[in-house]
Formats: sequence, structure tokens, C-alpha cells
Amino acid sequence: MKSDELVIGIDSSTQSTKVIAWDKKGRLIAQGRAAIPMLKPQPNRFEQNPDDWWNSLLSSFKELWTKVDAINVVGVAVSNQRETVGFVDKQGKATRSSIVWLDERGRPYIKKLSNELTAEKLHAISGKPVDLTPVIYRLAWVCEHQPEVVEKTRYFVDVQSYLNFRLTGRMATSWSSADPMGWYDIEAKHYSELLLKHLGLDTERCPEALRPGTLIEKVGNAAAEQTGLRAGTPVFAGGGDGQCAAVGTLCTAPGNAYLNLGTALILGLWSEHCALSSKWRTMSSASGEGYVLEAVERTGAFLINWFVETFTGETQNANIFSELECEASNIAIGSDGLLTLPYWSGCMNPHWDSDARGCFIGLSSLHGRAHMYRSVLEGLTLVLTSALKAMASEGLRAEKIIAIGGGTESALWRKILADSMQRTIWISDTKEASSLGAGMIAAFGAGWFDSIEQAAQEMSGELKPIEANTNNADTYDALLNVHESVYQSNKHIFQKLKQFQPE
Repeated sequence: MKSDELVIGIDSSTQSTKVIAWDKKGRLIAQGRAAIPMLKPQPNRFEQNPDDWWNSLLSSFKELWTKVDAINVVGVAVSNQRETVGFVDKQGKATRSSIVWLDERGRPYIKKLSNELTAEKLHAISGKPVDLTPVIYRLAWVCEHQPEVVEKTRYFVDVQSYLNFRLTGRMATSWSSADPMGWYDIEAKHYSELLLKHLGLDTERCPEALRPGTLIEKVGNAAAEQTGLRAGTPVFAGGGDGQCAAVGTLCTAPGNAYLNLGTALILGLWSEHCALSSKWRTMSSASGEGYVLEAVERTGAFLINWFVETFTGETQNANIFSELECEASNIAIGSDGLLTLPYWSGCMNPHWDSDARGCFIGLSSLHGRAHMYRSVLEGLTLVLTSALKAMASEGLRAEKIIAIGGGTESALWRKILADSMQRTIWISDTKEASSLGAGMIAAFGAGWFDSIEQAAQEMSGELKPIEANTNNADTYDALLNVHESVYQSNKHIFQKLKQFQPE
């Protein structure tokens, strides 16, 4: 390869598109980014227009080309927001707005499909315990409520396949982008005829699903003119953003785990085998080898931002987070008797209860905004700690945990994580792990390395350790015991409150 060659990892996430050029050492050379608008037609419903995915990509490329030359780009791969589904016709035109993973309209179909197909079969095929997050339940809603949309739709697409189609003309995605949809057989590596047939659909209406790193096609002339990419630039099958982040943080071998402190929280541990459990969901690895076992809390940084916006009244204060950090750092573990159950958008592992809700418990006149802020951080952390312990109980120990995402900027949260988990938490100097993972896949596809695993080894960045304070172990264990009992004590109340919630 030439010394000035670059690969591009496109990270099309929930809120924005980031187009980042990486060199062979995994150094971020230049980037461009642009927002993706979110539509909220009704409470608990979230949609986007596929054209906005594309237009955001074009704006990102426009910024990128002010810093690097497209002639040096030898490969492109896409990392995409997962569990978001688009509906397009044969020409790739949307037949309705796409339904985003945050959307909750599929809630009634969890029980319906579980009764009709059995929860065990849905889990065994898809690797996902029955839950609000996989697309299949929202697709069931569309099939029942908007049959005219289904009739007009040629492809039910993930974000990657849509962007690949616009770039190359081929409607194709990767294994690790197909499997979060919930109708993909993750062991057999093909779409499930059984699950799709139950919805009255067939596998021909899904994008091709290819091994990560496979050449999809080369950028066509029309796309080159729009994006600024050189016509003929290879586009390789990438992956879902979580699995790409796993590749970007070396979560490609036994004992390696990644911790994504983003909009949602994800603790992912690589596994050679397709291990199924109610303690996690099983995803195809974007390395093309093995699987990633993920524990997920749907409300991560989302909940922190919600708290600040709702309770502080200081959203225009640029220093609000640093002020809260300083105040909360002076409060003892346990937030002076205040605890947060962070299930603002239901609970995934270990309870898989989409009707679960969040709460602050233990409030008194002693507590102020800093107590609540610290309690939110502790509540989110305890969910992850519980998941880590559950994995260890199954013989799956995370020897090295690498943290990424915006939450790593919080020194307080880093300390809470290390002390609660009683593990060293390694902070990656790469903030854009999903894009880097896609870049590693493109680097393999372009021939820089013999495997995606080798690309991950060669392109991974520096790590900073956050050591655990062993003196805090017993206190956090006691807090975890209380935390785990709160859900059990309140789940019947969540069920009763369901009648008052908007559909």
C-alpha cells in the first residue's frame, strides 16, 4: 500500500453521520459530520426519513473533502444504527418513514408473537430474548396497521443496506447488520423463512446479507458525483454500530469486552460460540468470526441528558455537567440513601420487561440535584455490574474491559464503574470506535491485512487504565443487592401503571 492511502468508516448513528478517514495505524486523519433529523409523530414513536440518512452522508463527505483527497481512499465500510428499519420500493424510494429503534409501537406484538411462535423459538433463531428492541415486533405492527405500505415495499432495509444501495446500486448488508432485525437466523447465517412467513412475508424482500469485509460493489458514477468519492471506490460489508465498536476496541477474542457509554449502554463480550441466555442477547460479530454477547440498558446518556434538561433548568449553561460532576463527587457511595432504577424505556437483560419503568427511590429533603445526578450514574452502572456478574456466573469472564462513548468524559462515572465492577476499566483514546471498526473492516477488504482481527490488532489505539478502589467493593456489593430488589418489589406496580401509559 502507499503511505498516503486511507480507508473510510461511515458511522450512520441515531443522531448523526460521521465520515472518518483512517490510516493504516488507526489514526484519525480527518472527519466530517452532520445531524440526522428525528421525527416524533406521537408519544413513544420515533421515525426518520431515509433521504435524511443519505443527505447527512453527503454533508459529511462535503466537510471531509476540505481536509483530505478522495483519490487516496481505497475502501469504504458502513457502521449503522441498529434495530432501525426502512421501507423502500424497487428504486430505493421510501414507502413510509423509517421506524427507529427507540420506537415503542411494537409493544403489544411482543406477547402476540411470543404466544404464536413461542418465546423460546424466537430466541433460538434470532439470538434475542423477546423484547421491544428487535425490529420484528414493529414490522408486525406495520403489517397489521398499514398493509398498503407492505404491499408497496420491495425491501425492508437496515441503514447500511440503504446506504450501500445508494452508493453502489446493490441492496446488500452484512450479517451483523441483518441480525439485529430479529428475523435473521444468527447461527445459520440466513433470514428465517419461518419468522418472515408468519408475518406473511418472504426472504426475497430482505437485502442480501454478506460476511463482513465482503466486497459489495464499487461506487457508481452517479454516487461519485454526489458524494465526491472516486468512481470505482470499493464498498465493503460493514456492520451494526455496536458490533463495529466491538471490533474497534479489540473485542475479537475470548476475554475481551467493550463498554459503550452512549445513548444506550452496552457491555459486549466476544464468544466463539453462539451462546444463548436470558442474561444477554447474542449478536453476530462484525469480525466475521464468533459472536458478541451483549447486555444492554436502553437509557444511558439519554437518561443523563433527560435528567439535566428536566430537573436543573440550566440547559443553556455550558458548565452544567462539570458543575454536577464536582458537586456529586463530594457525595458518598449510595447518594445518601437515594437509588435510581434506570428503566425509563423498559428493561432488557435480565428481566426482558418492556413494561418496566424507572424510578427514584429514597428521596428526602436531604437530596438535591447532585444526589440525583450521582444516583443516575450509580443506577446505570449497577445494571452493567449485574450483567458482568451474570456473565461470570456462566463462566464468561471479561479479562479486559475497554470503555468508549461520550460517557467516558465523566471522571466520576469512570470511577463509579471501576469501583462497582471491581475491575480496571481501560479508556480508549479512540472516541469513534464504531467508525474505526468499520474502517478496520474496510482495511481488511482493501488488502491491508489478512483478517479483520489482524486489522483490529494493528489499528487499535492507546488505552488509559482506571483502577478500582478495592476498599469500595463491599459498599457497592451492598448497593447492588438493594438495587436488584427494587425491580422485583415494583414489577407488579409497573404492570398496574401500564393502563395509564400512552399507546
